[in-house]
Amino acid sequence: MTAKELKDKSIELRRKTLEIIYNAKAGHTGGSLSILDILNVLYNRIMNVSPENFNDANRDRYIQSKGHSVEALYTVLADRGFFPEEDLMTLCQYQSPYIGHPTKGVNGMEQNTGGLGHGLPICCGNALAAKKDNSGVKVFTVLGDGEMAEGSNWEAMMFAAHYKLDNLCAILDYNKLQITGSNAEVMGLEPVAKKLEAFGWAVKEVDGHDYDALIETFESLPFEEGKPSFVIAHTVKGKGVSFMENNIKWHHGVPSAEQMEMAREELLIKEEV
Repeated sequence: MTAKELKDKSIELRRKTLEIIYNAKAGHTGGSLSILDILNVLYNRIMNVSPENFNDANRDRYIQSKGHSVEALYTVLADRGFFPEEDLMTLCQYQSPYIGHPTKGVNGMEQNTGGLGHGLPICCGNALAAKKDNSGVKVFTVLGDGEMAEGSNWEAMMFAAHYKLDNLCAILDYNKLQITGSNAEVMGLEPVAKKLEAFGWAVKEVDGHDYDALIETFESLPFEEGKPSFVIAHTVKGKGVSFMENNIKWHHGVPSAEQMEMAREELLIKEEV
C-alpha cells in the first residue's frame, strides 16, 4: 500500500476500533488509537506475514508487548483477513477468544501478552532463534512508554545488543501519558534515546502518525548492522478524535452513545476530505 492508501485506511480502522470498544463497553481507547498507524504500516506495508503464511516458519513476527491496546491489533488483523470482521463484535463477551489482551486463541496472534515488560524478552528469543536458523525473519514489538519502567525491558535490551540481534525492531508508543498521569510525573523516561544508545541499540525518532516517515523508517531496517533497532514513535493518545486526544481519561475510557456519534462524524469528515 502507498502512504496515501494507508492514511485513508487508518480512518476506517479507527472507526472500527471505536465501534468494538463501544459495543463491548470496555477497552483501552487512547492507546489503541495511538498505535493504530504503526500497526497499519507494519501489517499492510512492511511485514512478511499474512493469513496464508501464518504457519510458515519464515514469516515475520509481531508480538504486542503493550497488550492492553489489543483492540487496534484485533481491528488490523480482521482487516487483513486473519478472521471474520464480525468476530470483532464479540469482544469481551462470554466465551469469546477476543479478550482484553492478546491471546494465541485468536488467529494471527503470536503470543499471549499483557504482563508489561514481557513482550520484548519474548521477541529477543524469537530473534535469536531466527539468527541461529540463518533465516530472514524480522521480529517487531510495540512497547508502551509507561511500560518502560519495567526492569525486564532493560535486561532484554542488554541481551539483544549482546547477541547482535539486528533482525529485531522495538517500537516505543511515546504518547507521554499513562494510566495515572504523564510520564514526566509518574516515571520520567528522558533522555530515552541516549539511554537506548547506551544499551547498544541503534535509535531513530519518528512521528508515529506520519505515514511517509513510518514507511521510510521501517524500510531502512536494520538501522545499523549488528545492532537491534529501536524506533521512538512520538504519538498522540486518542489520535484521530479531537476530544480524546492527549486526554488521560481515555486511557481506558468507553464512549457514550453521544460521544460515539461525535467520533463517527469527525472520522466521516476526515474520510471525505
